Amino acid sequence: MQVVFAGVSDSLVSENPFTPKASVVRYWNKEIRREIPKTHFLLNKVSPLTAVDSASFSRLAAQNDIGSRLPSFCSAAKLFCFPDTSPILEKHSRDVKFADYAIKNFTNYGTDRLSGVDSFKNYSENNNVVVDSFRRYSRDSVGHKEQFSNYASESNVVDQSFNTYAAEATGGSGDFKNYNTEVNNPNLRFTSYADDSNAHGETFTKYTEDANAGNGQSFTSYGKNGNDIPNDFSSYGEGAGSGFSGYGESANGANDSFTSYGSESNGQQNTFKSYGDGGNAAVDSFSSYRDEANVGDDSFRSYAKNSNGDKVDFTNYGQTFNEGTDKFTGYGKGADDQSIGFKIYGRNNTFKDYAKKGITFSRYNESSSETAQVRSVVNKWVEPGKFFRERMLRQGTVMPMPDIKDKMPERSFLPRSIVSKLPFSSSKIDELKRIFWAGDNSTLETVMLDALKECERAPSPGETKRCVGSVEDMIDFATSVLGRNVEVRTTENVKGSKLNIKIGTVRGINGGKVTKSVSCHQSLYPYLLYYCHSVPKVRVYEADILDPNSREKINHGVAICHLDTSSWSRNHGAFSALGSGPGQIEVCHWIFENDMTWTIAD
Repeated sequence: MQVVFAGVSDSLVSENPFTPKASVVRYWNKEIRREIPKTHFLLNKVSPLTAVDSASFSRLAAQNDIGSRLPSFCSAAKLFCFPDTSPILEKHSRDVKFADYAIKNFTNYGTDRLSGVDSFKNYSENNNVVVDSFRRYSRDSVGHKEQFSNYASESNVVDQSFNTYAAEATGGSGDFKNYNTEVNNPNLRFTSYADDSNAHGETFTKYTEDANAGNGQSFTSYGKNGNDIPNDFSSYGEGAGSGFSGYGESANGANDSFTSYGSESNGQQNTFKSYGDGGNAAVDSFSSYRDEANVGDDSFRSYAKNSNGDKVDFTNYGQTFNEGTDKFTGYGKGADDQSIGFKIYGRNNTFKDYAKKGITFSRYNESSSETAQVRSVVNKWVEPGKFFRERMLRQGTVMPMPDIKDKMPERSFLPRSIVSKLPFSSSKIDELKRIFWAGDNSTLETVMLDALKECERAPSPGETKRCVGSVEDMIDFATSVLGRNVEVRTTENVKGSKLNIKIGTVRGINGGKVTKSVSCHQSLYPYLLYYCHSVPKVRVYEADILDPNSREKINHGVAICHLDTSSWSRNHGAFSALGSGPGQIEVCHWIFENDMTWTIAD
């Protein structure tokens, strides 16, 4: 017996009738009774498991034992899993240059070293999942220098951990340059970094610049009990939030400089807790910190508390064009002879239980109205072309196209016979951690919890939603909302991304009438997971996308226009980009690579 795919290619493709792909074809034909789309993009997302592997892993899932074969399961099913980073005991006593290198566990590198340089250049660059662990790196060293240049740039999910890095080191320096730039999900942890060290300075330049989402950076017990440690953060965190806990605690002569930290970021959250607590003669400088950012929240708790002779300057701090929130609690309290100055400081700030002596405020902006200057800044974080008006979808229009390239790691759906046997609830996170080998407080645990909580979130008014991990589940949801006479569409490719394009022939789906659709967007999860939701009162369009110079067709785009935006947040990027507010305008956007929209068939 053979199953034949109609319209998949010019030649007929035979398939074992017991594979997940053959099962999907039968289910499609049974539930939709229409030919599988000729683009077959949905079939490319079906599990690549063989019939034998599918049956085997299904049995393991039923026995709650699939984690016992996780590496082979991840490989065969094309899942998103983290590599093993268990400690290794090998020591490295010579200078090392790592170029064009990827995913490694570093233990005892530079320990007890006298001078020398370790250089990481173009390390883990352009990788999908980067998991690196540095344990006891440069510990007890003297004059040892570490250089991280172009480290994990343009990667997707980055998880890096620095434990007891440069602890008790004397002299030397660490230089992080172009570190994790343009990363989709940066999750970086510095624990006991430079503790008890002496004059071992660190420089962070263009660190996590243009990063998106993720948990950002965590600095715990950084520079604790250190002596004369200069740290320089320049163009740091333009896209990802940071947490500083116990940073510089009980340190002597610490010198930290934050320049253009979090500038032009979007919704960033930074937390400084017990920063410089009990320190002596520290100098901290915040210059152009979160300048021209959108929203964002900073929290300073017990900052410079019980310190002696600390000097802190905030200049051009928090000048967000869309109001953020800054909270200072217990700031400088119990300190002796401190000097804290706020100069040209942002708005919407709370100062609670802070020292009344030694703190000055100059040119503090209490409020700000929307101005032309604000409008000139807004497009720095709302990508041109990400949102547009319906009138732009006319033949001959030249407009910018945003980056529609899929930033998620490549994964496949699981067969329904497997996914239906796996737990899918935030209340079952411990079980999921065991299955997918996720450690406590690990990036993978956070990834799974974020997806599960979004799936469990109550629907918005008028919304119907469901998260699906198999094609069969997606078909069921789409047909439950739209009926069985449906089609699914996506933009054909990514040509034209981040360039100006010209609109060619435009066709309105369902004759351009107001309709409803089911849109499905990827969520980051070990297997391919889509957040699908009904979208009422929309118009959906197909449009040929042309090169504006040659006028040749380069793409075939799918766009959706939301006609009712009354329930959208006033801070939604669409209104900042287009200059209006909820319910006042329609908002259109392209369907990005690997996202899709289901509609009633024409």
